[in-house]
Amino acid sequence: MTTVLFTCAGMRVDVVTAFKDAGATTIAVDADPLAPTLHHADEDVLVPRVDDPAYIPALAEIVGSRGVALVIPLTDIDSVLLAQRRDELGAPLLLPDTEIVVKTADKYAAHELFEQHGIPTPPSWLPGDVPEDARYPLLVKSRYGYGSRNIYRANDRRELDFFLDYTPAESFVQTCCLGEEFSIDVFCDFEGRCLNAIPRTMILSKGGESIQGMTIKDGELIEAGRRVAEALPLKGPATIQVFLEDGEHRVTDVNPRFGGAFPLPLAAGGRYPELALALAGGEQPEPTLGEFRQGVVMTRFYSSVELEPQAVS
Repeated sequence: MTTVLFTCAGMRVDVVTAFKDAGATTIAVDADPLAPTLHHADEDVLVPRVDDPAYIPALAEIVGSRGVALVIPLTDIDSVLLAQRRDELGAPLLLPDTEIVVKTADKYAAHELFEQHGIPTPPSWLPGDVPEDARYPLLVKSRYGYGSRNIYRANDRRELDFFLDYTPAESFVQTCCLGEEFSIDVFCDFEGRCLNAIPRTMILSKGGESIQGMTIKDGELIEAGRRVAEALPLKGPATIQVFLEDGEHRVTDVNPRFGGAFPLPLAAGGRYPELALALAGGEQPEPTLGEFRQGVVMTRFYSSVELEPQAVS
């Protein structure tokens, strides 16, 4: 059985459980003993915080002592660090090349990256470069934000100046897209080939997390996902955020990890855990673009883990 190490496991029970169902031996690590995913993996290990110099050596020790064949980060918290020090881990890392991970972590740098590759993206500026004829509304967005934190909508110049002064985060300014928003969950091999791209609607989201959505077989969205994934290129899983506006799919964000709505492409037949395990085993799966079930609806809910006293002592 292929052993997979999941870092910053947190609340990603859905991902770890799916890999167990696909036949993997799962090891979940976190600095928090109450992280729910620790209690759903085959093995759990407490590790130092990401900002501790001992973090990477701790992961490398687990990889070496337990025969880990693949390392998968489950949040954005440690992705840049892992990408920069991947050679120290001792096992393949399911992340794009370091430059792509670093630039997609910085939302303004990501905008510049999209433009460099000819990927449609909303006009964006650093705070001091916003032109007088910019089309409002504009969004003040954190460059390093996640979960829709520190995003403010400005309807005119007065509001823009206020929010730029108000926000506590290093920010940039982006034209607010007025079209319909979609997410595309893609999975690529280690050569950057897009193996599948599964679009979904955004029925309901809270705090940046998709709560309700539905898979759709839209050929243009599938092709947009493939084109973005292979242009950068991406490696492993990613969620691509796009708006359909004026007949163009404009990319606002690329998150190179399993998205919060991971259960939806899984239920639609994406088989992304099986693809990841195949890559870990040295296989080269062929692309199956468009092979998934459309009309699958997801509605997420809260759950919990109840622990005995000794489990948290």
